Amino acid sequence: MEKLYPMLFKRKSFHIFKDISSISNTEIKSIKEKYHSLHPLIEGIKTEIKIVKKEETTCNRQEEYCILFYSEKKSNYLINIGYLGEQLDLFLSSLNIGGLWYGIGKPLDLVYNDLDFVIMIAIAKVPVEAFRKDMFKSKRKRLNEIWVGSKYCEIGNIVRFAPSACNTQPWIVEETDNELNVYRYKKPGKRGIMPLQKVSYYNKIDMGIFLCFLEICLEEKGISYNKEIFNDEEDFEKTLIALYKLNI
Repeated sequence: MEKLYPMLFKRKSFHIFKDISSISNTEIKSIKEKYHSLHPLIEGIKTEIKIVKKEETTCNRQEEYCILFYSEKKSNYLINIGYLGEQLDLFLSSLNIGGLWYGIGKPLDLVYNDLDFVIMIAIAKVPVEAFRKDMFKSKRKRLNEIWVGSKYCEIGNIVRFAPSACNTQPWIVEETDNELNVYRYKKPGKRGIMPLQKVSYYNKIDMGIFLCFLEICLEEKGISYNKEIFNDEEDFEKTLIALYKLNI
């Protein structure tokens, strides 16, 4: 994922697309090929994407297409889709194709190749100048709100800009020696505009997005690691999602 690092600084969430041009058939083909070359976070979960015109969904952000993500409903399937989808989101930025994780949208086909619809990303070809110019001007939690420790806080200062549903940023990382413990954090009473019953659903996808950012940063720094992903089935205020043992 090392080639995706510069895209962490370029990508942005396009809540409304403007001045768009058509995505070519060649680009559509490259998106599909890219997806099928990606490494999942969790092995053994079948997933698929389907790229459809916006009229085949309830999304209306002036996009041209939507990428629909489908998956088996196995343990950690949501975090897995977030991890895969964010790799694709960053790849889109390299093609000057803007994206928006769109949680509340529904497609015509809720089942595809016997897999269930999970979430979509709305996409459109946008001018290069429409992408982010200074990531650090984006509204995010302060580093000390999401990162405990100082040895790897330089990485923390990048990964805190991972996108999340309603900008909830439901993550906390704690350093212990050469380990990173990654938690899904749900602050009591805080959910923004999300329906209460959907908070955990989207925050689990968010955690996959965050782990994608984290691993890209680790690889950029030349830090190898062994990771353990835990089953995210309980819904505590603070749930351990992943442990990264850093080989330093």
